[in-house]
Amino acid sequence: MKKFLLLFVLVIGIVFVGTTQIGAKMNNEITQVKASHILVTTEKEAAEIKDKIDNGSITFEQAAKDYSKCPSKAQGGDLGYFGRKMMVKEFEQAAFDAPKNTVVGPIETQFGWHLIKVVDKK
Repeated sequence: MKKFLLLFVLVIGIVFVGTTQIGAKMNNEITQVKASHILVTTEKEAAEIKDKIDNGSITFEQAAKDYSKCPSKAQGGDLGYFGRKMMVKEFEQAAFDAPKNTVVGPIETQFGWHLIKVVDKK
């Protein structure tokens, strides 16, 4: 009987620990973000571009092509998927925190001011 109880407690413990670890990964583990961005020199310029995007007078992709200082502008600012620690801290934080299908910013980094469009998360 003691062996049965010990085995039962062991199995329940393994199931509990396994379920807890799986639940943690399912609840808050976004490992990659797909985003586009626009990089400009000043916060004011970034804010003005964001206003144009928000009111629908220009698409994010066209604004990237017209205004961004980053080579990604040729692809409408598309950066593809990236994981944690692949971008500077402020950029990563904003991209991982933003809801899908939103434009956030202006975000300041050592490179300038960014607008970030979060396209997908996985």
